[in-house]
Amino acid sequence: MLFRWDWLRPQLTAPIVPTLGPVHPDALAVSIFEDILRAADTGDFLPYDKDQRWGGEKDEKVLRADVVHHPEHTLIPTLAQRGRGTVKVFAYGLRDSVINEAAELATNLVAAHDVADARVVRPLRRETTHPRGTRIQLKDFTTGPCPAPDGPVRPITAWPAAVQNTFAPFAETMAADGLAYLHTQMQAGRCGPVLATAIGDRIVGAIGPMEVRMDAIGRPQLMPQYFAVLPKARGHGLGRVLWQAAMHWGQAHGAAYQLLQTEVDGPSDRLCRSEGLASLGFSHMTRI
Repeated sequence: MLFRWDWLRPQLTAPIVPTLGPVHPDALAVSIFEDILRAADTGDFLPYDKDQRWGGEKDEKVLRADVVHHPEHTLIPTLAQRGRGTVKVFAYGLRDSVINEAAELATNLVAAHDVADARVVRPLRRETTHPRGTRIQLKDFTTGPCPAPDGPVRPITAWPAAVQNTFAPFAETMAADGLAYLHTQMQAGRCGPVLATAIGDRIVGAIGPMEVRMDAIGRPQLMPQYFAVLPKARGHGLGRVLWQAAMHWGQAHGAAYQLLQTEVDGPSDRLCRSEGLASLGFSHMTRI
């Protein structure tokens, strides 16, 4: 099955692709959608898939036989087997009725594949009023310098051993933000450097891993990071210093841009908006 770009392109209200997540608008082409269909057949990672850096096997794949592709709407379902299993249906279309059609498809696929969870993902235009869900934001490193911030931020391995040893309990405390998973990848030597900030002799915030990889059109992209500051250490600007240090690292290592997803009106969202990032649209997910 091949997508018709003249059908699909007008429906892409935000640059988000099933199994891949946000992509740069310049890379948003019919070839990416065809790639995710081929990957569903082989089970392999695409060369530019951000999840490839973690190794193992790709968990989420497109249910190719169940794709709905029409001139006015396109539904692309995916299946992830992790846990009790999840079906997502990505609903592309300008009419609100696309949500109901996507929900019906998701419900049917949950039963067919005997999984526990069904969700509908709806991309929304950046002009959306009162948006919910996540905002897709672009940091363009080609528009100006990203100076190193003044503040106590350095790679974890550059801190004294006594401070490094506090990362494990910090990561466990911030497990909900992905830091415990990040710590396991660090211990296995599977990821790039992680930047951290400390108060006294204890790590209270971190961002990482810091890695640059090529996107679908060969442009260097700073990959998404896990990012967290202990609640008791917030309110002192440490999150901003960490983020600015990460942007400085990305630019210094040749990245052209970074894409971020932030919860609308959450702390990271407000930080990125205040730093002047460009909004590319929104993604709203509904559990069925």
